[in-house]
Amino acid sequence: MREPNTQSGWVRTLALTPPSLKNNTADADRLIEGLKRKISADSIRIDLELIQPLSEFLRKHAYRVRCVVFKDLDGYTLVEILSPDDAQPVAGLALDIGTTTVVMKLVDLQSQAILGQAAFTNPQIQIGPDVLTRIHYSEMKEGLFELKGLLIEAINKNLETLCRACGFKKERIFIISAAGNTTMTHFFLGLSPRYLIREPYIPVINRIPLLFSEKIGIRIHPAGRVFVFPNIGSYFGGDLFAGILYSGMHEKDGVSLLVDVGTNAEVVLGNRDWLMACAGAAGPALEGGVTRMGMIAGPGVIDRISIDPITKKIRIRTIENQPPRGICGSGLIDLAAQLFRSGMIDIQGKWVRSACSKYLKKRGEEMHFVLVPAQEAADGVDLTLTQADLDSLIRSKAAMYTILETLAQTVGVSLEDIASFYVAGAFGSIIDPESAIGIGLLPDLPRDRFHVLGNSAIEGAVQALFSRESIDQVAKIQDQTTYLELNVNQDFMNRFSAAKFIPHTDLSRFPSVKAGPPFRIDPEIPRNGIS
Repeated sequence: MREPNTQSGWVRTLALTPPSLKNNTADADRLIEGLKRKISADSIRIDLELIQPLSEFLRKHAYRVRCVVFKDLDGYTLVEILSPDDAQPVAGLALDIGTTTVVMKLVDLQSQAILGQAAFTNPQIQIGPDVLTRIHYSEMKEGLFELKGLLIEAINKNLETLCRACGFKKERIFIISAAGNTTMTHFFLGLSPRYLIREPYIPVINRIPLLFSEKIGIRIHPAGRVFVFPNIGSYFGGDLFAGILYSGMHEKDGVSLLVDVGTNAEVVLGNRDWLMACAGAAGPALEGGVTRMGMIAGPGVIDRISIDPITKKIRIRTIENQPPRGICGSGLIDLAAQLFRSGMIDIQGKWVRSACSKYLKKRGEEMHFVLVPAQEAADGVDLTLTQADLDSLIRSKAAMYTILETLAQTVGVSLEDIASFYVAGAFGSIIDPESAIGIGLLPDLPRDRFHVLGNSAIEGAVQALFSRESIDQVAKIQDQTTYLELNVNQDFMNRFSAAKFIPHTDLSRFPSVKAGPPFRIDPEIPRNGIS
């Protein structure tokens, strides 16, 4: 989480020495050599479209120019040449291309101020909520074309709205920095993701060259360029690269761990000398996606829960304190932890009927735990949890912990040795570490080692728009990262079986849970909540 460096940005003003009989360097060469000295570059690419009007432009402005440059992983590019008197902001756009949500931030490339931001639902959800469904759809006739079109059209539409709200012209956006998981990057670029899901799980490309925005279809300045964060393997994408960049873990001496839970759980372990990464299917349940009442975090969604261990009275908190209409991942994890601590479920996550009988209702062949009765719910329908929902959560939390454990043991590191534990994404911004540790989702570390990053993908994408050093760091991250493929790791399945208990079959790994810490009722949760 480095500070912006306004001395190493992408907008530079030059005063060149005019040509003479004693200095007859060609105009384009003169400009490039002057710019190379200004930014300490070995070489700079320039397109023919910039060279063609250059001679008249330089003479008109007395050889003074304002240059927009960008450095991708392969070197510098001169993006545009502006009048030295052009005082309008030169902007960049950061994009987090999420499977569920797309986030964009408009930034001033010179002052590095945030001009505006927006978020919208990824319209590809109408094809399928998960990447696997979308990948299969992309293999149908015109499927890939449709998926890309939905995404690009939504980006353009929301960018127009954002620019109007900021009083800004989209033609003044010169650089886009985009981060997404490997599948979303493929859709963004119109590349077939077919072989991402077929052994040996190979992307079309990992290191993406600097592209013209018009080739992708995003409507900004005609010469605008797009930098796409690279990926390593089918499950380690640019969003994780951006997260590592933002966390700064790749520059630390001590061992750090970064977890980003979305459609998948993506994990990186390492320090300034090495990075090891892997990913696994632990995401949907941890986001509340497998329960019938599960929802993406939003107004009226339950995000915190407390249960009195004596009276079994349930207290909930909803986002914006609106009537409850569903539950998100943090609320579900809270619920499982509170049910366990109050003795309402056992170590296998099964109902203890004597403790929670007043909440249980039989519907068909299933028992439903009524968290919110219909008369209290926003939609007038009971919000309930079934045994199948709990079982899915237990499997997902076991997968999450096993991913962490397998990754650590692969490099000979103990989970207790982790100096900094970064939790990224919307999931990480509201999760209660006590609850996550209480069910065995996260390791039982001192709480001050946990750091919430929020949306690290968008922040890393913003950082790439701030300085050349950030791009250098991306190259460093790519060079020092090794990807561990869990699909062929036999140890993973052995450890997974042991983790399918609350918190684990080996209680010595969770001393704070074993000791039974004093029951905590969060003061932020209303005490007149659901009973």
